[in-house]
Amino acid sequence: MMKRADEERFLDDLGRSSRALSDYMGLGLQIAVSFAFFVLLGYWADSKLGTSPWLFLFGVLIGMVGMALLLLKVVRAANKKK
Repeated sequence: MMKRADEERFLDDLGRSSRALSDYMGLGLQIAVSFAFFVLLGYWADSKLGTSPWLFLFGVLIGMVGMALLLLKVVRAANKKK
């Protein structure tokens, strides 16, 4: 009987861990894609307008601000759950 309870607890813990891992992987992917989008957009605009490196740097700045805001949102949501 004890072995069955241990298996159920293991499966429950595994499910919770998998959900948490997928949440963080999704967050990491969202951060990476949004940062890359703004950086590449700035690079593309610089190549078209000849303003190198200003729009590229602006894209990096916007990407970093977006990452910070997203992380603050996640931290606030995690703090509310506690």
